This record gives sequence, structure tokens and C-alpha cells, in this order.
Amino acid sequence: MPFIEESDLFELHKDIDKSQILNERLLDQIKYKNKELKRNRLQRNILAGFTGIFLLGTLALYSFSAGMRSKNNPETNLLVSIDSLEVIKNRIDNLKEKNEELSNVKEFYLAKEFLDKEKIYSVQVKSFVDNNMTLASESLTNTLFVKANSFYTYSLGNFETIEEARDFRFQLVKMGFPDAFVASYQNGKRLKIEDPY
Repeated sequence: MPFIEESDLFELHKDIDKSQILNERLLDQIKYKNKELKRNRLQRNILAGFTGIFLLGTLALYSFSAGMRSKNNPETNLLVSIDSLEVIKNRIDNLKEKNEELSNVKEFYLAKEFLDKEKIYSVQVKSFVDNNMTLASESLTNTLFVKANSFYTYSLGNFETIEEARDFRFQLVKMGFPDAFVASYQNGKRLKIEDPY
């Protein structure tokens, strides 16, 4: 069996840990954006309600005063402030832009949630008959210990795509693990052994 230096293994795990930390930060940002999305949606609905009530009130008041003026002076012309229409148009455009941004954040969050339910890929480097994982260490993360049939398997890395897992396998083969192979997992169970190329 090939030998891997513990420092090399730690370096590989550090790279995987960095990727996992980035994913966790991204998930935190997505959760924050999702809360912001809900808050902005509520604000938008409240603003739309108040704007509608204001416009109806203004229209009613204007209609009432115009009716009173037309009784007193029938030749009064209806004047509309162009500035106020521009302000309302700009406000509507701003709300549309915010709505599009929030929609993009929501779509990204839903896509990430979908990927979390999908299968992952890992590189299996060893299997054991007994559940004696002396290779395991508290400082190593991104490792999978899975019981497949009557064996306990030891795999490194959690990858979303098979290409990433194949690249990692290639690095392990270069380090002296020619028997390493890529396997797919879902919900903590191995689905199948993947084609290495």
C-alpha cells in the first residue's frame, strides 16, 4: 500500500476545509440575503399600500376640490404637476430594480438548497473489514466513513461535481495511491463507484 505523509494529508484537508469554510460563509450570506429579501418584500408591500391609499386620498380630495371649483368657476383648467409624476415614476422604477435584485438572490438561494439535496462525490482511498479507523483524526474534516456492504470505507473530500473529485483523485494517484477511486454518495450512503476518467 502506498504511503502518504501526514503533512501532505493535512495540506489536502486544509484545502478542503478552506472550500468548506467558503461554502459556509456563502450559506450565511444567502441566509442573510433571504432575511433581507423578506424584510424588503414586507417594506415594499407596506409602501405600495400607503402609496395606493395616498393616491386614492389625493385623487378623492382633488376631485372634490375640482368639483367645488368648477361650480364656482366653470372655466378652470385641470393642471397636473409634471414633477410629481416624475417622482412617482422614479419611485416605481426603483422598486422594480429592488424587486429584480431580490428575485436574483432568492433564485440563487433556491439553487444552493437544491444542490445540498443532490449527491456528492468523494475519493475512496481505503476500506476495512473492522470499524477500526486509526487514520481518523479530530483535526481532519471532509472525510467520509461509510459502511458499504460488509466493509467500512475511508474517503477524502466532499465535492459537488465529479470533475472536482476526479482532479483530487489524480493528485492522490500522483502521491502514491493508485487504487483510489471516485464514488458518489447521497444522504450518507454510497450510491456507486464512478468512472475515473
